[in-house]
Amino acid sequence: MPNKPPEMVAAVDLGSNSFHMIVCSLNDGTPQTIDRLREMVRLASGLDENNFLDENTQNRALACLERMGQRIKHFPGGSVRIVGTNTLRTAKNAGQFLLKAEQALGHPIHIISGIEEARLIYLGVSYSLSSNANLRLVMDIGGGSTEYIIGTGETPKEKESLHMGCVSVSNLFFKEGRLSKSAFNQATLFAEQKLEPFQRKFQRKNWDEAIGASGSLRSIAKVLQAKGWSNNGITKQGLEKLVAYINQCNHISEINLPELDPERLPVFPGGVAIVYATFKSLGIEQMTVADGALREGLIQDLLGRIYDQDMRSATVLSVADKYRTDKKHAVRIKNTNNILLKQLIYNHNWAEDLNCIQFLNWAADLHETGIDIAHNQYHKHSAYIIEHADLAGFSTQDQILLASIIRSHRRKFSLALFNDLPSPWNTYAPYLTLILRISVLLHRNRHNDELPDFKITINKSKINLQFPNAWLSLSPLTHADLIHEADYLKSAGFKLEFA
Repeated sequence: MPNKPPEMVAAVDLGSNSFHMIVCSLNDGTPQTIDRLREMVRLASGLDENNFLDENTQNRALACLERMGQRIKHFPGGSVRIVGTNTLRTAKNAGQFLLKAEQALGHPIHIISGIEEARLIYLGVSYSLSSNANLRLVMDIGGGSTEYIIGTGETPKEKESLHMGCVSVSNLFFKEGRLSKSAFNQATLFAEQKLEPFQRKFQRKNWDEAIGASGSLRSIAKVLQAKGWSNNGITKQGLEKLVAYINQCNHISEINLPELDPERLPVFPGGVAIVYATFKSLGIEQMTVADGALREGLIQDLLGRIYDQDMRSATVLSVADKYRTDKKHAVRIKNTNNILLKQLIYNHNWAEDLNCIQFLNWAADLHETGIDIAHNQYHKHSAYIIEHADLAGFSTQDQILLASIIRSHRRKFSLALFNDLPSPWNTYAPYLTLILRISVLLHRNRHNDELPDFKITINKSKINLQFPNAWLSLSPLTHADLIHEADYLKSAGFKLEFA
C-alpha cells in the first residue's frame, strides 16, 4: 500500500472467458477511466478432464498478459489489483501458470473465491448506477461461474456463486458448435438444477429490480434491441424469441444476429441458456444491463485500501465479533508487536513494510477465533476458520498467509508451512510469526501490567531478548515459557537466547 495516493490505478480481471483491464487516473480520489483493454482468451476451454490447463491455452493467455503488462508494469506497487476467478480457482496447475503470468504483468495476481467475486461485482455495479434504496438482484455470467447478489445501495446482502458459465455450459452441451432444441433444453435444465437450492433466496419477491453485469448479458441485450425483440434491456418475451431462433439452428455458424460479436459466438448459446433458466427459475420479467462489473469493483476496493478504508480490516473486526475473541488481549499483543517491530526496522525491511504490519496485526486480532470451537489445539481451529471462511476483501492467498501465521503462533514451529507462500511472504511470514509468538508469550497472564523495557535483535536464525536485571527471576512463569519456546524454535533451526 503506497504512502501517498498514486496518480493512476489499474485493475485486471483474469476471467474464464475474457481478460479485462481498466486503467484510471485519480482526481481528488475519484477514478476517471482513461484506458480499457479486453481480450477473449477462453481460459475455461483449456481445462482438460483432470482440470489441468493445457499448454496452448496458457500460451495464448500469457501472450495477452504480455500486452497488458506493457501498460501497467511501471505502475508502483499497491496501485494495481489483479484477480483470477473460476478457472484459476479450478486448475490444478494454476500455480505454475501464475508464476509466468505475474512476470508478464509485473504485479502479483490473487485468486478470489466465488463469494468474493460476487461482492466485487456488486460493488462495481452499484458504483456505475445512481444510488437508490431499491433492493437489486445483480447477475453476472462469467466463463466458468455465474454470480447472483441481492443488495441495496453499496451493500450486498445475499451472495452466491454457481459453478456454471458461458464457456463451460457451451462446451458441455454444444460441443463443436452443434445446436439442437434438445441440447438447449438440457443446458437450460442443467442451469435450473444449479439454481434450485437458491431459488427461494433470489426469487422475485425478494428484490425490486434486476440488473445484469457481464459481456454475455450485454450481448443478449444488444441482440434483442437490434432485432426489435425488446426495447428495455432483456425481457422474458424477447428472450423466448431469441431461444426460439437459436433452436432453429443446427450449428453456431448458422446464427446470424445483428450486434453479436463473432468472437462471442462460440459461447453465446451457453450464456443464453443460463439467462433463460434464471428468468424462469426466479420469475424475472425484465433485466437492465449495467456498465460496471468486476474490474470496476476492483478499482473501488483498491481505492478503499489506498484511502484507509480497507474492507479487510472491517472483515477482521466482524470475524473477531462473531467468534467472541478477547479484544483487550488482542490490543495488548498488537502494542507489543509494534514495540518489537520498531526495534527491528534498521536491519529488516519487513519490519517497516505496511503490508507486513497489517497482516501481523490482523493475526493478533484473529489468533484466538478457534477457542470458540475448542480450547485444546485452538490455534489449529483458528487457522482452519481463517483459511476456509468467506472473508470479504481477502483473496485465497491472503487467507492462506494469515492462516499460516495463526497456525504457527504457538507450540510447534515448522518453516515447511511457509514454503509454498508466494514471494516475498515465504521469507517474511516466518519472522512475522516469530514476532507474534513472542508477543503472545509475554502476555500469557493476560494482565494489563506494562511490560518492562526489553530489547530484541534478530540476526538470521538467532533471536536475542534482553530484559532488565532480575526481571526474569521475578517472572518465573515467563522464564519457564521462554525455555519451552527455545525448544520449539530449535527444532525449526532457530536459536532463542534471553537474559
